[in-house]
Amino acid sequence: MSDIKPFQIDIAQADLDDLQRRLTHIRWPERETPVDWSQGIPLAYVKELCGYWREQYDWRRCESWLNGLPQFTTEIDGLNFHFLHVRSSNENALPLVMTHGWPGSIIEFSKVIGPLTEPASHGGCDDDAFHLVCPTLPGFGFSGKPSEPGWGVERIGIAWGQLMARLGYDRYVAQGGDWGAAVTCSMGITETRHCAGIHTNMPILSPSEALQGLSEYENDALASAQYYWDWDSGYAKEQSTRPQTIGYGLVDSPVAQAAWIIEKFWAWTDSDGHPENVLTRDELLDNVMMYWLPSAGASSARIYWESFSLIGTPQASIEIPSGVSMFPKEIFRASRRWVEERFKNLVHYNVLEKGGHFAAFEQPNTFVDEVRTCFRHMR
Repeated sequence: MSDIKPFQIDIAQADLDDLQRRLTHIRWPERETPVDWSQGIPLAYVKELCGYWREQYDWRRCESWLNGLPQFTTEIDGLNFHFLHVRSSNENALPLVMTHGWPGSIIEFSKVIGPLTEPASHGGCDDDAFHLVCPTLPGFGFSGKPSEPGWGVERIGIAWGQLMARLGYDRYVAQGGDWGAAVTCSMGITETRHCAGIHTNMPILSPSEALQGLSEYENDALASAQYYWDWDSGYAKEQSTRPQTIGYGLVDSPVAQAAWIIEKFWAWTDSDGHPENVLTRDELLDNVMMYWLPSAGASSARIYWESFSLIGTPQASIEIPSGVSMFPKEIFRASRRWVEERFKNLVHYNVLEKGGHFAAFEQPNTFVDEVRTCFRHMR
């Protein structure tokens, strides 16, 4: 525990003034030619968003909220990691390490921290309480930026195991979506001495034996995955092959960083065509600021260069108790029989009626119910 240091975010006013200057002097492209989002995030919306960012958005509000949470840093394997560690008042609570993805951050968990750690105060049962650990991925937010290759999902999962041990947790469970799901699945293979079970809302798998006699749900899931590869994966191709090249624009231009991220909140949320139907403008910009302020555009993209090749390739089986919650607008969806190919001890599987890729952010009540239900099998 002596290696763990309390942390507070303290962004210099000069950095916020610099953001204001950049948002005042923007070199805009012409508008898109269609009247929809098919060429990317529309010019009119970006102008409106950036006007709000410049004139009304208050970072100090978000900073104050984050600083009201127990934040820490610790060095693991030569890299400094930032994390939240929110203990429940119930000393018998189950330790849970929960991992975000791209283009998310710990901001995604803002609505579920309270219900997960203090369920009795949020309409739940005290027996469902968790001690919550939310680390920031390497190269993201206020964690350190790797200076050499090698920080793929397996190494991150092993680092999370070391973090939980350092916090004094001999037995714990893990949860994640997006890259957090990949890290969590990796922990389900490498950290089995101490990780008692996992839950994901985007299972990382590649069904091989169960592609015959497809159900309507499976056919729809395959069509959605094909749409992603054909029309929605350009960002991933760039970040998995040339993260440094795209990083110059993302680190230099707040407009580029915001557009790069928020377009995905349009594509991947269950929002009826506009991200602000499910998330507020402040919530969207709070998340963008977790990339802009620490200049994380390039460093966060490198996880794709490190690990994107695992998507769609055969994966090692996971033998520990596992749960999967499938939200309807998730990028990659999977039927129960597909999931059971990889997750050999599947104790929870549920298909939800509403929600997308950012489940904890979009549908916090449903997300909390799913996490509680899954991990009741592992307490």
